[in-house]
Amino acid sequence: MTKNNYKGAITGAAFLMATSAIGPGFLTQTTVFTGQLLASFGFVILLSILLDIATQLNIWRVVAVSNKRAQDLANDLAPGLGYLLAFLIVIGGLAFNIGNVAGAGLGFEVLFGIDVKTGAVISAIIAIGIFLSKEAGKVMDNFAKILGFAMIVLILYVVFVAKPPVLDAIHHTIIPQKFDALATITLVGGTVGGYITFAGVHRLIDAGIGGQENLPQINKSASTGILVTAIVRYLLFLASLGVVVAGFSLSKDNPAASVFQQAAGNIGYKIFGIVIWCAAITSVVGAAYTSVSFFRTFHPVFEKFHQQIIIGFIVFSTIVFVVIGKPVAVLVWVGTLNGFILPVGLAIILLVSRQTRLMGTYKHSIFLQFIGWIVVVAMLGMAIKSFI
Repeated sequence: MTKNNYKGAITGAAFLMATSAIGPGFLTQTTVFTGQLLASFGFVILLSILLDIATQLNIWRVVAVSNKRAQDLANDLAPGLGYLLAFLIVIGGLAFNIGNVAGAGLGFEVLFGIDVKTGAVISAIIAIGIFLSKEAGKVMDNFAKILGFAMIVLILYVVFVAKPPVLDAIHHTIIPQKFDALATITLVGGTVGGYITFAGVHRLIDAGIGGQENLPQINKSASTGILVTAIVRYLLFLASLGVVVAGFSLSKDNPAASVFQQAAGNIGYKIFGIVIWCAAITSVVGAAYTSVSFFRTFHPVFEKFHQQIIIGFIVFSTIVFVVIGKPVAVLVWVGTLNGFILPVGLAIILLVSRQTRLMGTYKHSIFLQFIGWIVVVAMLGMAIKSFI
């Protein structure tokens, strides 16, 4: 691997994780909670970022240093556990990809006035094009980086025209007037839940950047991904806050679109189309790539044809959306199931981190383990509560 490709893979993995986290649901959640909590939502974002850091650094370090994918580590820990983890990830990734495809279709509808389903099909073809390339990994890295930067620039423009009370937002980010635990859990689940947690680190392993000797690069990639997600979320919060404080009400049907439209008129609405398309299409790519990475090591056939399986994954998600639409009951059920993936996946990784036979001479941070278990208990409690 050349030096440029090496650097590209490190930042590509970071942006793959970040853009996978920034999906259509991310846009909606952030705007809805801002409307409810106003400036105090900044504190929820801060807390969710800290929980994100605890989760991501644990998973990225252990998985990348071991140089094995999460499902193989789980099977090494307890035979069969990796198959269970892979099943949960794939089911969750497939269901959420239906929503991601729908989001991409909505973006095209806003931009060009075409039917949502037609837009979804065109978007799926674009995503498939990435995996038809001989250098699919490199193309995917660049795709995630370019669209990730585009989202930041466009949302920054909307923040500028929305004129939010920045000092007030910063003040309440540190000292909130009100707090919502459910909002925090929802944000953490939506940002690092399910397949998203493993998207970047599996890309690093595919690129050959694993092992204890690459720990500084692993930390850099994980931190960059967390930072990009945090920047986009905080900018979106500021834009939403500016609109709400100005006295506008957010649309119940499409709260994220109303933020952009109220802030910058028709241009803002078109910017929303670009942002939601970027958010959705990168999530389509991230969900398909990561879900398939969870079973490609189970059989040589899966490894040999993994790019074709990724394409099949995208095609299936698109067909389900075009034929059935968004199966709400299934999505709700899988959403609940997805709440269990983060605590289960993180718990497995934390147990692996204590196994010398799997980690060699690497000693995982006691502090990271401690805060990791706090996240496991908190997320598991909320997942059980939502399931009952």
